[in-house]
Amino acid sequence: MRAVRFEVFGDPSVLKVVEAPAPAVSEGTALVRVMAASINPSDVKNVAGAMKQTTLPRIPGRDYAGLIEAGPADWIGVEVWGTGGDVGFTRDGTHAELIAVPAASLRRKPDNLSFDEAASVGVNYIAAWCGVEATSLKAGETVLLIGAGGGVGGAAAQIARRLGARVIGADNRMPRPDAPIQAIAQKLIIGAEDLPTEVRAATGGKGADVVLDLVGGVMFRSALECLAVRGRLVEIAATGRREVSFDLVEFYHNESRLFGVDTLKRDLTASASALEALTPGFVAGDYRAAPIAETCGLGEAQEAYRKVSAGAAGRIVLRPQE
Repeated sequence: MRAVRFEVFGDPSVLKVVEAPAPAVSEGTALVRVMAASINPSDVKNVAGAMKQTTLPRIPGRDYAGLIEAGPADWIGVEVWGTGGDVGFTRDGTHAELIAVPAASLRRKPDNLSFDEAASVGVNYIAAWCGVEATSLKAGETVLLIGAGGGVGGAAAQIARRLGARVIGADNRMPRPDAPIQAIAQKLIIGAEDLPTEVRAATGGKGADVVLDLVGGVMFRSALECLAVRGRLVEIAATGRREVSFDLVEFYHNESRLFGVDTLKRDLTASASALEALTPGFVAGDYRAAPIAETCGLGEAQEAYRKVSAGAAGRIVLRPQE
């Protein structure tokens, strides 16, 4: 099979298209012909050597959509989708014509999503779902999304709306016109110098019941100060700063809760459970995949990775069969 592989860490130039053996399929596994596989920023970081768990040589790629070619008889020919925090790191990933996956991780692709769309859902929606699930966000509560214009922010906004929560978005610049937060947020705060004050003004002084801080690091202190009494804060990134500090007395007087979410801890099978929970939202049309900026074959992987690294507006999807 053809695959994109890297044998040393570095910039996208270390990616090579190679002829690799087809993955072996044993009892309890299935062979997927990959029809589409998106490129995530974490894939670019992986190739660059930022993921300590990665072993080499490695085929990268986390998200996929495809057809079952071998495995359990009742799955042959079925259109499936998947993602996982182990894929592309400690097991070969999706930027290849074929991938072997645990049969327990198989989930049917929603019929109303194309292969390209289904392959662009995984990482963003899994991160958003895990953040919302950790906080037990409920109808009628207010959730603040910091970094609302990004892929995870867009996914979280759609999940929160389906749950019946009130959504406030915050970002340092205006999101694209087609970003979900534009249509969902009841309040959109752009470039705030004092985010906690603006959030409290928008919530009658209460603050947010839940804050999903999708920026982290430099935004941690502000995010914490946006919480209502017994509010829950999710941290999922550490932009600009790994170590943070806060007033512990204020923290416990407010009875605040702090959660960390790491999608890399959800392997293919654990991620499949999240995709199953998300499926009704896609079937109902309440959730939509991020806009796809470009599709390309494996031979264009180096350039595609460079575009993702540069902040491509929309998803870039590899089509391994082309």
